[in-house]
Amino acid sequence: MEVSKTLCVNEEAADDCFPCLSHSDDKLLGNDPDYGNNNGCVSTNIVWHKCSVEKVDRQELLKQKGCVIWITGLSGSGKSTVACAISRGLHARGKLTYVLDGDNVRHGLNRDLSFKVEDRAENIRRIGEVAKLFADSGVICIASLISPYIKDRDACRSLLPQGDFVEVFIDVPLPICEARDPKGLYKLARSGKIKGFTGIDDPYERPVNCEITLVPKTDGVCDSPDDMAGKVISYLEEKGYLQA
Repeated sequence: MEVSKTLCVNEEAADDCFPCLSHSDDKLLGNDPDYGNNNGCVSTNIVWHKCSVEKVDRQELLKQKGCVIWITGLSGSGKSTVACAISRGLHARGKLTYVLDGDNVRHGLNRDLSFKVEDRAENIRRIGEVAKLFADSGVICIASLISPYIKDRDACRSLLPQGDFVEVFIDVPLPICEARDPKGLYKLARSGKIKGFTGIDDPYERPVNCEITLVPKTDGVCDSPDDMAGKVISYLEEKGYLQA
């Protein structure tokens, strides 16, 4: 039997779009939930398959509670460094973590995405979904990416049970971040070679209800990454995430 096909509708991803099953063929819908992609095609006729081993069982095995630590802030604020310091500190305590770094994920899962507004939103959505899976597995997942818009961060928060999304804002001012410029991106943005760069010609929306804010001292000197990581780890311990 020949399967009719339609093109997914998504202007930004048209070049990379795979055909999906036509919704007119009801008999074939849902037979292969892995068929197609996320470029405008929504699978139907799918049912969640419940497993006898659940999140609570995995947490008891790991002696910890799965959650997502979402680190946001300007480029150069130290997000990746702090994420690794948190992971290192928890690992030393026998806790299982995984870091989803914004740049690292773009090397694989999100390598098809640009830095246009729509693609940045999709980048965050995908990372949010992956982080949710890690948390469900009982792992403490540390996501580290600029994620400049409140609505995108809130959308990721809504994926998890209340309390399991810990938003950490590294509140380092733009002048300090720009002075650091570890990747030379601010220089490129100021010269016009990069367009839509957060903090220069694209906005960063500060969190309004984050769980943790890490700020420089009054003299502008930042705490060490280990000190900042310690504050996050203390929060997790206080909230009971470091035990099943």
